[in-house]
Amino acid sequence: MSKTKIVLLTTGTMVAFATNSLLCRMALRDAHIDAASFTAIRLASGALMLWLIIRFSNRSIRQHGSWCSAFALFSYAGAFSYAYLSLPASTGALLLFGAVQATMIGYGLWRGERLDTFQSVGLVLACAGLIGLMMPGLSAPSPHGTVLMLIAGISWGGYSLRGRGGINPTENTASNFIRTLPFAALLSVAMLSHAAFDSQGIGYAVISGALASGLGYAIWYGVLPGLRATTAAIVQLSVPVIAALGGAIILREARL
Repeated sequence: MSKTKIVLLTTGTMVAFATNSLLCRMALRDAHIDAASFTAIRLASGALMLWLIIRFSNRSIRQHGSWCSAFALFSYAGAFSYAYLSLPASTGALLLFGAVQATMIGYGLWRGERLDTFQSVGLVLACAGLIGLMMPGLSAPSPHGTVLMLIAGISWGGYSLRGRGGINPTENTASNFIRTLPFAALLSVAMLSHAAFDSQGIGYAVISGALASGLGYAIWYGVLPGLRATTAAIVQLSVPVIAALGGAIILREARL
């Protein structure tokens, strides 16, 4: 894959990831849907989208994916949804990708990777930009929401690292999404007494699952093999900025 294509696909994927935060926050903040139902519909929609992609490309998902990766994906999606019950979009995205970055960069450094000059400068500039963007109106986020979003970030970071080594990333992602469905069903049953949703909430969850998640992840894990772990972590720092701008413009939320 050419560098230009990697840059374009990576940029589009970062926008999709930020859109996930906005959709989840819109759905949960205004009580259009409960967190467990959002998680289940998002994962089911993502699984269907990926299955369709595989089917129309005449490929198979047999012998791909793993239950370990699927559980990491489910852990991310579930913790992500419940965290957004109490966190604004920008704060959640910042915590999420801070945890993703720490997980992936830490793993890369542990494996012997080192940041080159360009990556080091990029990391410093990105962090400075985040601090400058988030400082106005700075307030302490919900402790419960913070812990859940950090769990989501660590889970996503681990899942991303597992996905880097995949030979068939789209098939692996599709299989893993399908494998999350039993976990999502158990969560839905456990939280059945809290279930509540309307057509708008279902719509947000379907868009989040099918487009921002399913299609977005298929592209992301196709790009990941061409990125170093440290580079993949650094580039995701753009997502909190996109989410913060979207939260301020679309949701009318304070940046933090």
